[in-house]
Amino acid sequence: MAEELIIRQGNKEDQYKTLFPQIKSLVDGETDFVANMANITAALKQTFDFFWVGFYTVKNEQLVLSPFQGPVACTRIQYGKGVCGTAWKEAHTIIVPDVNMFPGHIACNSASKSEIVVPLIKEGQVIAVLDIDSDKLNSFDETDSACLEKICNLIVH
Repeated sequence: MAEELIIRQGNKEDQYKTLFPQIKSLVDGETDFVANMANITAALKQTFDFFWVGFYTVKNEQLVLSPFQGPVACTRIQYGKGVCGTAWKEAHTIIVPDVNMFPGHIACNSASKSEIVVPLIKEGQVIAVLDIDSDKLNSFDETDSACLEKICNLIVH
């Protein structure tokens, strides 16, 4: 069990390359989904200092707030609503360079400027989404998408 992360300076690809094996080590052998989500959010927040990072899990046909790091957040999100609900509905990662340009964006915090949402898919069904917000525009790209999908796959398979 890790007591602290090794955080690499440099470009985000190098940071993800350093972070991935550490997250893998944290979740290997741990079967509790909530514990794994909690450690992943903490590791991502500590490494990248995102404004907000957390999970929403599918419960009773809505997304319900789960482990997160950052300011208080929306507790429930409906299917197809906002970026999280849309990523759930479409079952693919969504990158939003400017949340104000996303139709139907749910503003849980007005400081959020850009966002990425990665669905966690198990047996063909979305079971949760990883939601990350930045307080800067254009914070996320295909590197984030590919690396975050790889991280999320660690806890769904």
